[in-house]
Amino acid sequence: DGDGDGDGDGDGMLPLSLLKAAQGHPMLIELKNGETYNGHLVNCDTWMNVHLREVICTSKDGDRFWRIPECYIRGNTVKYMRVQEEVMEKAVEEQKKYRRFGQGRG
Repeated sequence: DGDGDGDGDGDGMLPLSLLKAAQGHPMLIELKNGETYNGHLVNCDTWMNVHLREVICTSKDGDRFWRIPECYIRGNTVKYMRVQEEVMEKAVEEQKKYRRFGQGRG
């Protein structure tokens, strides 16, 4: 797709800009060990380490649940992250705004 983000869709969406747009929104994270974490994203860093609040953790086999006030997840343990559609739309709009702003004369 030529936009350099490696996702093949041509939109130039980078994972970190999407995660920044997802701050304060609910998201789901599945770890490589099969556990899932549903919570509100507080913050993330350049290594995709994630801080979640109001979290429900589900065991790999789905038979146990824990409610935890907050947790920190190391980026290298994450299998995938899922954000809401509205967050995707917000991130795309932010990028369009940024690109328009960055097109100066010169």
